[in-house]
Formats: sequence, structure tokens, C-alpha cells
Amino acid sequence: METNKYIHFIITRQKDAQSSPYTEEFMVPYRSNMNIISGLMEIQKNPVNAKGEKTTPVIWESVCLEEVCGACSMVINGKPHQACSSLIDQLEQPIHIAPLTSFPVMRDLVIDRSWMFNALKRVKAWIPIDGTHDLGPGPRMPEKTRQWAYEISKCMTCGCCLEACPNVNEKSNFIGPAPLAQVRLFNEHPTGAMHKEERLLAIMGEGGLTSCGNSQNCVEVCPKGIPLTTSLAALNRQTTIQSIKNFFG
Repeated sequence: METNKYIHFIITRQKDAQSSPYTEEFMVPYRSNMNIISGLMEIQKNPVNAKGEKTTPVIWESVCLEEVCGACSMVINGKPHQACSSLIDQLEQPIHIAPLTSFPVMRDLVIDRSWMFNALKRVKAWIPIDGTHDLGPGPRMPEKTRQWAYEISKCMTCGCCLEACPNVNEKSNFIGPAPLAQVRLFNEHPTGAMHKEERLLAIMGEGGLTSCGNSQNCVEVCPKGIPLTTSLAALNRQTTIQSIKNFFG
């Protein structure tokens, strides 16, 4: 790679939410240890495409640049990745970059993640407490539970698992593996367990747990290695028990 003077990018672009996508190619001067973000920054500084034509800078999102915020998710060479942790030296050229297809595109590589956050609202992925007075220390979580709960808490709502899931598409209202895993996380919390039934009922409806096809693509692409399928299996058991409780009143 050191002998290459330029990085060849083929980027799927879109002027706005109503426009049709198109591709534009760029040749970016190579430096060692570059990632996708640094390549996009070079295009932003000098927005000239591979034909030598002046163009508009490519628009993308990024915040932390250390694989924590999840904002810079993109489809890189056909697979969903975090752009900040995708190193140029480890990618085959030309490097194809496109926005995630599971979300509406707002412009270029910027997507609207609203439906993912609405799914988190649907499953009440939080612990409701009254903050008007000091409740004191909460109940302790068993160490064994804390260990796997910590793994799920690493989720940064990057959307990679939703991009890889074949059941998340325009013809389905499946909420996807990330919001489902959060149900398990908050249901196992000693305080969050007070609303366990409410969360389980939320995922037992249309677009919930039964819409999962168990393709297991989600665990393959998760940047944090979260055991998503393990959580889905645990939720299957919990919803079965809840269904029996519902049946017998």
C-alpha cells in the first residue's frame, strides 16, 4: 500500500431526501494510517472529483472518532462499518462508500435514524425513576448478570445490525435486534424489572420479536461484538412465559 500515491473512492451521493442517488469518484492523496473519515476530510478540503471537476463536499456524520458514538456508520465495500475504525490499509480498492440503506437518506452519507430511536421509545429502553428526591443506593445486580448486561450496554445505536438484518426492510415493520436487546438489558436491571411486563408486551406485538428470522447477521457485523442472538433467545423464553401468564390471567 505504501507504493500507492492515491486512494480511489467511489461514493454514493444524494443531493437531498427527494433526489435520486448517484456515484462520484475521487482520488485522494495517500498517507499512512488513514481511516475513512480522514479520506472524507481530504475530499472536504479539496472537493474535486476524479475527472478534475469541482464538486460539492461530501456530507457525512461523525462525532467521537473512536467507535463510541455510532454516528459514522456507512456501507463500506458492501458491508456496514464504522468509518472511524475502518482503516484504508485494510480495505480493497477502489473503496466503495454508501449510506446505510435501512434508513432514509437526508443527504450523501447522512441518514435519518428517527425510526430506530422511536423503536427504543416503543420498548421503553430506559429506567423510569422519580428524580425529585434522593432514593438512596439502588439494589445490587448479581455479578454474573452484570457481566453480560455490560456487554449489551455497549450498544451505540450505530444501526449496523439493522443494516445487516434481512428482516429490516421497507416491507417490514420489524424493530430490529438493537432495540430488542435493550429490552433484555433493562428488564434484568433490579429497578428496570418493575416495568418488565410492559416491555415484553411491547415486543410481542406486530414488528416485534416474532419478526426475527434468526439469520444471525447482526452478531457478524456488530462493531462491539454484542451477543445479540443470545439476547433474542432469552427474550423468546421470557415472552413465552409472559404469554402463558396472559392466557391464565
